[in-house]
Amino acid sequence: MAIPDFQSCMLPILKMLSDKKEHSISEYVGIIETKFNLTDKEKAARLGGGQRIVYNRVSWGVSYLKRYGLIIIPRRGYSLITEKGIELLNSSPDKITIRMLRNISENTSEAEMETEDFPKPPDEVIGVLINDLNEQLASDILDLIYTNSPFFFEKLVIDLLLKMGYGGIESTGLTTAQTGDGGIDGVIKQDVLGLDSIYIQAKRWERDRAVGRPDIQKFVGALAGKNASKGVFITTSKYSESAVNYAENLPNNKVILIDGMELTKLMIKYDLAVSVSDTYHIKKIDSDYFENI
Repeated sequence: MAIPDFQSCMLPILKMLSDKKEHSISEYVGIIETKFNLTDKEKAARLGGGQRIVYNRVSWGVSYLKRYGLIIIPRRGYSLITEKGIELLNSSPDKITIRMLRNISENTSEAEMETEDFPKPPDEVIGVLINDLNEQLASDILDLIYTNSPFFFEKLVIDLLLKMGYGGIESTGLTTAQTGDGGIDGVIKQDVLGLDSIYIQAKRWERDRAVGRPDIQKFVGALAGKNASKGVFITTSKYSESAVNYAENLPNNKVILIDGMELTKLMIKYDLAVSVSDTYHIKKIDSDYFENI
């Protein structure tokens, strides 16, 4: 069973509070994990910011129950049911939804009444929208890479690795000659002191052309010619299943495979060839301030 949306969390939370005692969010998380038979993987799943998804959804459930007067927060981290909450439970609802809460609220505006319920909390919805924007941006970046030369692509790869923190003390990447490179397109220092080097192969291939096992074998052979054991193979296209399996099971070499979409997502993450269009600040309560008054 999948992690429930935050609306599905509200009725179990309210039922737990029907004993008219104070209960904590951690208790609610426990009953949600049990009620919906969450697996260990689902329990551990986290949002981009690091918070567990189930905890986030329970927190939003509590937030909406409080907003519409079904519970109160007597002290930090704990909640208590109100008479309004008891009345709702006495009506034996199958589920509590935002639409239901808006319908029974005396202070609901017309704008709120017309708004469709979201299956995910607002912060998760924002995360999904940002992810969609980045997916499209990644695709657009890949299109632009194809309009430039293979030598430009090799330079882009070096620039990305520099952005990611490789390059030694002087932060310099070294590209090899455009021809006769023996299967090596570039080399870059792995650590700040330059104690080890990573060799690079960059293939600017069309999207539907897969890099196969023979290509990876050739790269591994080129690494052996340099007496090296670490390499990064980067392509604008994709990898065949046999190529991936071969790279993952190399006994004496470590070869990382990066395909076109992963490449562009790394460019976005490390701000290479992109700039910030807009900034929105999502603020939350500073609990420490209120505790130290």
